[in-house]
Amino acid sequence: MGYELETAITYLPGIGPQRAKLLEAELGIKTWRDLLYTFPYKHIDRSRLYKIRELTTEMPFVQVMGQFRSFEEAGQGRKHRLTGHFWDGEMFLDVTWFQGIRYIKQSVKVNKDYILFGRPSVYGGRLCVNHPDLDSPESTALSKMSMQPYYTTTERMKKAGMTSRSLERFTSSLFSKITWTIPETLPDYITERLHLMPLDKALRAAHYPTTADELASANMRLKFEELFFIQLVIMTYARRRQQQRVGQRFTRVGELFNTFYRKYLPFPLTEAQKRVIREMHADMKSGRQMNRLLQGDVGSGKTLVALMVMLIAIDNGCQTCIMAPTEILAEQHLQTFRTFLKEMPVRVELLTGNVKGKRRKAIEEGLQDGSVNILIGTHAVIEDNVQFRSLGLVIIDEQHRFGVAQRAKLWEKSQAPHVLVMTATPIPRTLAMTLYGDLDVSVIDELPPGRKPVRTLHIYDNQPEQLYRGVVREIEAGHQVYVVYPLVKESEKLDLKNVQDEYVHLKEIFPQYNISMVHGQMKPAEKDAEMQRFVSGETQILVATTVIEVGVNVPNASVMIIQNAERFGLSQLHQLRGRVGRGAEQSYCILVSNFKLSAETRKRLQIMTETNDGFEIAEADLKLRGPGDLEGTQQSGIAFNLHLANLGRDGQLVQLARDTAAFVLDADPELQTQENRLLHRHLMELREEHKDWSQIS
Repeated sequence: MGYELETAITYLPGIGPQRAKLLEAELGIKTWRDLLYTFPYKHIDRSRLYKIRELTTEMPFVQVMGQFRSFEEAGQGRKHRLTGHFWDGEMFLDVTWFQGIRYIKQSVKVNKDYILFGRPSVYGGRLCVNHPDLDSPESTALSKMSMQPYYTTTERMKKAGMTSRSLERFTSSLFSKITWTIPETLPDYITERLHLMPLDKALRAAHYPTTADELASANMRLKFEELFFIQLVIMTYARRRQQQRVGQRFTRVGELFNTFYRKYLPFPLTEAQKRVIREMHADMKSGRQMNRLLQGDVGSGKTLVALMVMLIAIDNGCQTCIMAPTEILAEQHLQTFRTFLKEMPVRVELLTGNVKGKRRKAIEEGLQDGSVNILIGTHAVIEDNVQFRSLGLVIIDEQHRFGVAQRAKLWEKSQAPHVLVMTATPIPRTLAMTLYGDLDVSVIDELPPGRKPVRTLHIYDNQPEQLYRGVVREIEAGHQVYVVYPLVKESEKLDLKNVQDEYVHLKEIFPQYNISMVHGQMKPAEKDAEMQRFVSGETQILVATTVIEVGVNVPNASVMIIQNAERFGLSQLHQLRGRVGRGAEQSYCILVSNFKLSAETRKRLQIMTETNDGFEIAEADLKLRGPGDLEGTQQSGIAFNLHLANLGRDGQLVQLARDTAAFVLDADPELQTQENRLLHRHLMELREEHKDWSQIS
């Protein structure tokens, strides 16, 4: 009967064409199945009625049965409010509305029984509840409700009168229609081995549990299933990739590599750099395609490692290509590579959207005749007219900035080239297992010698004089300063500092210094010119947005000031901090924020001041915000959408899902046995649903 779950959502009572359109646009709900898998974000126990005399402000939510005896309006404009006096037979409770007053006056009656549900508070010395839910005793069957579900809604839905209670009615109606047992998706040997709740019972309990324990068991079953099938598709793909043969083995470590290592190496390699180069060479000479992720914190020396691996490929008669997400980063790689290589006979070229005419034609011809050894570029390198003679190694920098299709198009330009993907965004283990489960992982967990950890301070925006004194002190010592803002220009909706206004402001404060400005709305040539002024030391202060987050290397810059730091995520703050501390001098990162901070934001800024370890920060970010909010998780590796599982909190479940997937595939790689046909069928359905999955399988 599972096919009936594909019934259009309009076939539920109360959902007409307009509501169906809104549900699809806002929550992606088109069918009964979509609604079934739109889970509540919380449940609240509605099984108990309180008396008003029992209420305290420490109680999160309570419900009281009684009647409104009278109403009164007061105030004007924003202070306009409606207060109802609610009587439970013993005491009165003030109930206040600041919005929707006209609707309340029309719909709520005096001397009629209501069950009031809300959060107690105190105003003017009196106990009150603001904007409660109101139900008639007949419509709220307390004995059945027990744990009431609360569903996520958007502003558009709320304006259209569609609330969490609306979704609750829709799901309740849906379950009344599903009179059959929802088909199982996992074979008995998995559910019995792991003591998992049957799918039908789990789906019903996830929406309408009778106890907290039943809800926990239902969620565990559904989270496991999400993670298991993601791991199953990743591991199936990874095992197929491992069987692919590469046309050419890179067995030689030849003249170019050895000359560079002995003569031009800019500084001694760390043990971590040596280890990851050995890991990559072992892959490339194995006869199988290398598919490896290189993780390294900001400043750990990934670019140097990438160049040395490229030299191995060139020594073996192949061309190499590195694709970067921005022109700034691509140009930075070009300058770095040419500086490192000096007079070595290696032709390095840059291909971006700005390279045109004769210059572009010469590069394309050099790629086709093999005279271009290293191509550095942006998305321009995946255009159809860019063809290589013998592409043997593909490197993707800042991996999370590219989608699956973009990466696939690059390595389709050659037959199974070796693939190295790099990221300076440390990825927590549970996330890496899900996003990059098809890749082997190398980690540079050591910074070059002589680097001093960046000191990070958190100050409030009411202390500008202290901040400016520090800027003067560093510039007078011969150093340079970044100042980063969240906005390009003033916003009517957001009370935040912006680059354009603050650029003018800082020029007034520091008339003795030269200041550059860089942001994403500038023309590329203008942006590059301003950036170059800072790189050359012509300007002492660079005012910017987060366009400088990656690919900017100015060893003389010793201070990173991040204004409105509360607006940035942990990983982004860490990336920005990585722009300083690249020289031998002590560097500083100053986080400037508003004084009014939420507990989570305050914790985020505190973490930044306590550690420079990117992996520790990434783990904390995952726990605080979840994977859906982390930059790039919908682009990285396999796109996925988790309904319930949280990679920050469900690490053990990720490992269990991975172990179970390995157990299944070890015994039956093609999922052809009778007991695994259920898995195979569901896997095919998921691949049809998630188009990105089919691209890699």
